[in-house]
Amino acid sequence: MPAAQDLFCASTTCLITTIFDQTGRSNHLTQAPPGGFNGPDVGGFDNLAAADGAPVTLNGQKAYGVFVSPGTGYRNDATNGIATVILDGTHFNNGCCFDYGNAETSAHDTGNGHMEAIYFGTETTWGTGSGNGPWIMADLENGLFSGGTTGLNSADPTQTSRFITAGTWAIRGANAASGALSTFYSGARPNVAGTFYEGIMTSGYPTDATENSVQANVVAAKYATTSLVSGPAVTVGSAISLRVTTPGFNTRFIAHTGTQVNTQVVTSSNTTAVKQSASWTVVTGLGNSGCVSFESRDTANSFIRHSSFALLRVLNGQGNSLRAWGYPTRSFRHFNDVLFVASNGGVDTFDATASYNDDVSFVIGAAFA
Repeated sequence: MPAAQDLFCASTTCLITTIFDQTGRSNHLTQAPPGGFNGPDVGGFDNLAAADGAPVTLNGQKAYGVFVSPGTGYRNDATNGIATVILDGTHFNNGCCFDYGNAETSAHDTGNGHMEAIYFGTETTWGTGSGNGPWIMADLENGLFSGGTTGLNSADPTQTSRFITAGTWAIRGANAASGALSTFYSGARPNVAGTFYEGIMTSGYPTDATENSVQANVVAAKYATTSLVSGPAVTVGSAISLRVTTPGFNTRFIAHTGTQVNTQVVTSSNTTAVKQSASWTVVTGLGNSGCVSFESRDTANSFIRHSSFALLRVLNGQGNSLRAWGYPTRSFRHFNDVLFVASNGGVDTFDATASYNDDVSFVIGAAFA
């Protein structure tokens, strides 16, 4: 299936429109609609995730998770069951709230205790576990709980595994690649940024034996990481230039004027200052070491933001596309001679679909200076 997906998505961009429930309970998840807060997409909907934003392997076979950037969301207002989920233990933030589970069917906050969802991250407003996080907690609406009350539950540990199994209610968790579940809280229900690989909704409150069986199946799948890049490689430490490939603009290079990143016509006859402004040093990704970042050659410690980029397959037959690790639906794009991190269609003018593949494709060459 991943090979067929890669073929289908070749020379274009792909989004996940539906996360299918394979249990027969029809808990399919689609683009989250407006609720208590509007999302960033057209009509106030949340963004959809990139279909190839979270590559992994299962039993040695390539598969993809759902990379959730801020503003990305999926929802079904008629689900049922108790949640268990497999997460990326390295992708989180301190925002409220990266959840998987049950919530109000109105997509609005209707009061304390009206949710039953798993949270993963380092938000500390309501509750925490031991250490600095991230923690597995329960989101019950208007509060995150690491135990039976708000505040510290020292039995809920900081999670350090690359792949994490999380469940509620009790709060249980484990390394999704090996070992058994641990219980961080079991008792009375309180009165009250991440990556998703797969989730389980059980009918009613599951027994320990059921959850342990789920964990054993997860471990048997042998989750493992794989490369984030699929295009021609670049060498960390090398000095490069990035040339536009859009017809009529292919004498322009990614450069900067002060803090603005733009494109300029650059040749060997330009001044040293201009040539340096269009030259970049490849460094290990600041946000993810599996990617790269680009440091200005004439302004030390200044980088093209977002901070890490994955070099991807060629979209127009030339060069590389450069995708933001933290927002994998978005890539470098030149638009009106300015560089943006743009998606293929969206609410902003620079997200226009016309000439998108050309505009996000750049030829990597030697630096000018």
